[in-house]
Order: sequence, then C-alpha cells, then structure tokens
Amino acid sequence: MALTNSDIVELTAWRRHLHARPEVSGEEKQTAQDVVRMLRSCAPDSVLTAMGGHGVAAVWESAAPGPTVMFRAELDALPIAELSDLPYRSTRPGKGHLCGHDGHMTILAGLARMIARSRPERGRVVVMFQPAEEDGSGAAAVIADPRFSQIAPDYAFALHNLPGVPLGKAALQPGPANCASVGLRIFLTGKTSHASVPEAGVSPSMALARLMPALTALGPGGDLVPGFRLATVTHARLGERAFGIAPGEAELLVTLRALTDADMADLEAQATQLARQEAEAAGLGLAISRHDAFDACENDPEATTHLARAIEAVGIPRAEFDLPMRASEDFGRFGQHARAAMVFLGAGERHPMLHNPDYDFPDALIAPAVAMFDRVRRDLTG
Repeated sequence: MALTNSDIVELTAWRRHLHARPEVSGEEKQTAQDVVRMLRSCAPDSVLTAMGGHGVAAVWESAAPGPTVMFRAELDALPIAELSDLPYRSTRPGKGHLCGHDGHMTILAGLARMIARSRPERGRVVVMFQPAEEDGSGAAAVIADPRFSQIAPDYAFALHNLPGVPLGKAALQPGPANCASVGLRIFLTGKTSHASVPEAGVSPSMALARLMPALTALGPGGDLVPGFRLATVTHARLGERAFGIAPGEAELLVTLRALTDADMADLEAQATQLARQEAEAAGLGLAISRHDAFDACENDPEATTHLARAIEAVGIPRAEFDLPMRASEDFGRFGQHARAAMVFLGAGERHPMLHNPDYDFPDALIAPAVAMFDRVRRDLTG
C-alpha cells in the first residue's frame, strides 16, 4: 500500500494550510483542532486531546496482544517572522513554521490514513501530536498527563527534516542523536549610584565581565565525542541605558549543552557554582532560573534497527552524515519510557537552514516518510 496521488495532493494542501497559520509553543489550540478534524476520517478508536497542553493522540487498537507503537510529531511553530513570497506564507506577524513541524504533522496525517486502511493486527498504534517542542516543555507535560499511562508506548519513533543533507536521504544510527541543553538566566543585583560616585553603589559590571569568559571556558565545545560540553553566552545586559547611572543590576543568559544527561547535570552544577562565587565575592544578590531544558536524545539499538529496515525496504537512500547533532530535541524524554529512535531526512543541500526566516518544509518528503513509518508499524503490529 502507498499514498495515492489524491492523498498527496490533499496532504500537501493541508500542510500549507498549517504553514499559513503558525502557533508558537503553548498556544497551539487551533492547530490541535485542525489535527482533530483531520483524524476524524481516519477512524481511530480513541482520540485524547489537551494532553500536556494542546497535545493530541489518536489510538488504533487490535484484538490481539502486541506492542504499543507510537509515532510523534510537533504542533508548534517559532516566534520568528517569515520572509517569503509564498502564497501560503504565514498570516500571523512574528510567527512562522520555520522548523518543519507543519511537515512532520502532515507525515503523521498520512500515516493515519494508512492505518485506517489497514488496521493493526496485534498491539496498537498511536500517533502523537506533541505541543511545545521548541521550548523543551512539551514532552515532559505530555508524559506528566495522567492519560499518558493509557498509551504507555513500547516503541516511539520520530523524524526531523535536515537542511544541508541531500533531499530525501536518511541519517540514522544507534546511540546519541541530540545533545542535552538548558538555558540559565543569571540575574545579579547590587545598588545603583550616580555615575560621578560609583563607589557609593554596588556594581555588577566586573562580575558580569568575569562570568562571560569563565562560563564559556566550562564548555569549550569541540568534537562531539564523550565528554563534549558547550557553553554559549547568548545575551548580556548591564544596568540602565544612561550615562548618569552606575549600574545596579545585570542579566546574563547562557545556553549549556552536553552529550549526555549526566554531563549536562555536572556542567549546570559548575555554572551555578561559578555564578554563586562571583556574586558572593562582589557582594551581589543572585537569582538563577532554568529555561528551555532538553534531555539528551539517544536512539535505542532495537528501535533503530526497525527504522533501518523500513528505510531499506521503501528505498530511501542513506546519507553520509554523522550523528549526534549539537542541536537539542524534545523527543529525548520519550526515550525514558519506550524504546525510541529518531531519523533525520535530508531537506536539500542548499535548502534554507532550520529557523531561517525563509525556511519552508519540502513537500517531496511527505510520501517517502509516510511509507517509512507505515513500514515500521506494519513490521511491529502487522
């Protein structure tokens, strides 16, 4: 079985409909409604809505025992203005589907059609539309939803398009796939004073100046080998934008990245301790908050084998691309509850990069990706 020409036309139109109506993390209400309407024609046995926010999960059951196999896509877009002249460009200022989640959702929509035409013979199949992937909060919220226990997947699969890799070629291997990361907001507070008498205040300027290179030194980057760590200062602010005021506060944002969750925890502890030491030495108040926290994403060997067999069976060529990636992916948390694997499909060597304002998902990936996932679920559930 394969998608028909009519399927491809309809799915492409649906993808472009989603593209024109992006919703960012935590705001995906209309997108979720579009998904639920799409699923009606695919006759799932149950549809769970509002999972972990606006998440949607459809379930197809069988009468025979077998594994629960879950396929996951993301609902959210980015808070980036789209710059294009596409007829289906974003209609929402400052927001755009510039990571391809509209395409990933469409692939699961195509898979849902295939499941409806050939239901599982054993076990069950779940298609999960996860909210809030971009800020790293969605998978944890879905898993924390009490109804997630009704799904309890044995296997979980996902994909991501990958610009820079030849169109349609697949990058896949067992082991680490994406780094863990977390954003730290370090807020230092002292006391303002008149710029003519800075000694009358407590300035965080020198602490801020020392922290930036010191934090960077904790994660120098380099090759993605065991022990890889990277600390990237992404924003710094000192005091007021004025000449007459010696600063009394400073803000520093740093993104920490590591190959494993254990290394991530150690790097975060070192960064936190460094900030505390600098604040204490300078007589400053300190507040640290965590944001955009992603666990490491690791491909389970057995789940990876199922994907590899499907890729070969449907004729998708393999890419010469080494994993893991420095970028993070919220799919990693599902790997703590199931045998999970993610495959990366090339979007084209010269395709605009992810999060670029002119990015658009390649519709040519829809049919082969549906065929790949459909083969995986047939191998596991009949």
